[in-house]
Amino acid sequence: MKKKDEKIKKAFRAKDWNEIKTENSWQVFKIIAEFVDGFDTLSKIGPCVTIFGSARTKPEEPQYKLAEEIAYKLTQDGYGVITGGGPGVMEAANKGAKKGGGKSVGLNIELPFEQSANEYIDPDKLINFNYFFIRKLMFVKYAQGFIVLPGGFGTLDELFEALTLIQTKKIGKFPIILVGTDYWEGMVDWINKVLVEEQGKVSPEDLNLFTLVDTADEAMAQINDFYSKYLLKPNF
Repeated sequence: MKKKDEKIKKAFRAKDWNEIKTENSWQVFKIIAEFVDGFDTLSKIGPCVTIFGSARTKPEEPQYKLAEEIAYKLTQDGYGVITGGGPGVMEAANKGAKKGGGKSVGLNIELPFEQSANEYIDPDKLINFNYFFIRKLMFVKYAQGFIVLPGGFGTLDELFEALTLIQTKKIGKFPIILVGTDYWEGMVDWINKVLVEEQGKVSPEDLNLFTLVDTADEAMAQINDFYSKYLLKPNF
């Protein structure tokens, strides 16, 4: 609690112009450096699918095994796998990609707790970020699809970032696949009943931006069906 109080007090502390200018200038340089590192590394990886999910998922849980299976099957169809680089679902996906001999990319975020890079990321494809917004940009800029397993606030943040960018046509209409009907159907029902029907905050057609599945084969079918319409396939 003391550290939290100190952060709040620091945010309200008066700063002179020189301190503000110096602090902001160094922050700009750090942001630019992360952009350059991300663009330089990820521009070379080829077609990939981003897999989102909880860092708290344990190896013995079915969701861990499912993420591993999905990632493995993605590599067998020629896709690389991008994850947040940490434990849980991210580790499982990188593990599956590694097992399948495919490209295993990790976009790790430096946090004071919970997250550290997993061992299944290709050494030349691990990037460590300080800023969430740069990391999220890399997730969507270099992915040809998004597979989302159960997760918490971070996973929801990443999911709705992708949905918003597709809804507003800032990126292409890539497939977004939610894995685990039991987990996601409550959220989907709320979106449909409240956001669409009661409040009109979301258009009915926006519900077509994502698909619910339960198995690795169903997830793969969605990815492959989407790209078969455009006569496209991975080139590595």
